[in-house]
Amino acid sequence: MVKNGNRLRSQVCDTEVIVVRAADSLADLRAGGVPMIPIDGKPEPGATAAAELSEGNLLGKRYVDESGAEVLVTKAGAGTLSVGATPLALKEAKPLPASD
Repeated sequence: MVKNGNRLRSQVCDTEVIVVRAADSLADLRAGGVPMIPIDGKPEPGATAAAELSEGNLLGKRYVDESGAEVLVTKAGAGTLSVGATPLALKEAKPLPASD
């Protein structure tokens, strides 16, 4: 079970994330199509990124899924963040109210 504050890393690229808002869907969090592992975990030998999920991610950006789960990228990499085969969306900044 993934919890708020968990640090995870990719098995196939440099991507590292922190879970900001946990949800059950994050149990299948992937980077480059390969399941992410705890920051101190050992990668599976021979794991390779899926070509269709290699658009990368951006350092310091938050990514969300439709269930409300949210992760923060602490180290960018070449693997696209996804839950299963569904890529996570880049979280857009909320506009500030106008000050008249």
